[in-house]
Amino acid sequence: MPGRILPLVTGQIYHVFNRGIDRRVTFSGAKEFQRAVQICDFYSHARPPVKFSRYLSLGQEKQNEIISMLRTKETLVSIICYCLMPNHFHLLLKQESENGISKFLSNLQNSYTKFYNTKHNRNGPLFMDQFKAVIIETEEQLIHVARYIHLNPFTGYVVKKLTDLESYPWSSLPTCLDPNSSATKNNLIMSYFSSKLSYKEFVFNQGDYQRKLKRIEHLALE
Repeated sequence: MPGRILPLVTGQIYHVFNRGIDRRVTFSGAKEFQRAVQICDFYSHARPPVKFSRYLSLGQEKQNEIISMLRTKETLVSIICYCLMPNHFHLLLKQESENGISKFLSNLQNSYTKFYNTKHNRNGPLFMDQFKAVIIETEEQLIHVARYIHLNPFTGYVVKKLTDLESYPWSSLPTCLDPNSSATKNNLIMSYFSSKLSYKEFVFNQGDYQRKLKRIEHLALE
C-alpha cells in the first residue's frame, strides 16, 4: 500500500472509503458481507494473538477468551458507523492509536482478500491500493457524513425504498434505529439527536435528494 502524503492523526475522526479494483463486486453474498463485518470488529483491536482465519477455527470457549482479552487491550480504531456496498465500503473511524487507521485497513483488506480469493479461486489484489480518508472537522460535518454513509444502499439502488434501510444488514443504521439497542459504538452520532426517531427523520428526509444528486453525477460521467 503506497504511503499517504498527509498523515492520519490519532484522536481525529475520518470518513474512510475504498472500492474494488475496476469497480468490481467485492461482496457478492451474505456470507461475504458477514465475513467483512466480523473482520472489522476483530481487527479494530490492536495486536490480536492470532489471525482472524485461525480464530474462526478455534472452539467457542477459546474464541470467547480471545475476545474478552482484546476488549481489555488497546484499540486501533473506534468504528462510529459503517456501510458495506456490493463494490465498496464506507467507514467513519476515530483513530485511537498511532497509525491505527492504516493498520486496521491493511488487516481488513488483506484478511478479506485472502478469504475472497480462496472462495473464488482467484489471485491478486481485490481493492484499490490506496484507501481514501477525509478528516471530520466539525460536528455538523460528522452527522452529515454519517447520514451520507447510512443512505448509501438507497442512493445506489441496492434497496428500493427508504424504509428498506432499516433492515439492511450490512450497515450500522439498523442498530442506530433499534429501540432496544444501546450499542456504545453508535452513541457519538446519536448523542446529537433527542431520539432514535429524530435521527431516522434526519436521514430519511435527505434520501430522495441524495439519490437525485447521485443520478445527476452518474449522467455527467457518461
